[in-house]
Amino acid sequence: MRLLLSAIAMFFLASPAIAADLRIDPVRSKAEFSVRLLWVTSVTGHFEGIRGDLTTDPATATAVVRADIDTESIKMESGRLRRWVLAPEFFDAEHHKSIHFVSQPTSLALLSRGGDVAGDLTIRGVTRPVTFRLMANRCPPEAMAGCVLQLQGIIDRTDFGMLGRRGALSDRVTLGMAIVIESM
Repeated sequence: MRLLLSAIAMFFLASPAIAADLRIDPVRSKAEFSVRLLWVTSVTGHFEGIRGDLTTDPATATAVVRADIDTESIKMESGRLRRWVLAPEFFDAEHHKSIHFVSQPTSLALLSRGGDVAGDLTIRGVTRPVTFRLMANRCPPEAMAGCVLQLQGIIDRTDFGMLGRRGALSDRVTLGMAIVIESM
């Protein structure tokens, strides 16, 4: 009996553990974007409604980041511009309530030292592979709670069906996220 209990204990200790013990702080996290207007100035905005989690796998020393951004949480300089980007030709917020990002499994060490984070971004129901640049931070890989993960990247808005105002707005959109990680 003792041998059987030892074997069961060894099986569970050797099994890969997956822990979703960290989440994105929805109050302190933000996402922002910038797009060139008439090659002279930029239109900018930021989203305040971000939620999600960071799931770690200690067996492989990797993590997966999942983030959902509420499209209605967008803040912009003018109400007219805000209504414009929430309209069907851009985010189509009435039919697509959120923007979704899921990273590929990423090394915990990379989350501290910085580097490229690949994943899938879904906007307007269209999913495309993207790569964001993660800035280095001073957080140890084994203790991510309290860390801020800063990601930056560029997408082509036409890849997601945002075809409006192509004569006035650039197709290239700069994205940035500051995700604050906290314990659940």
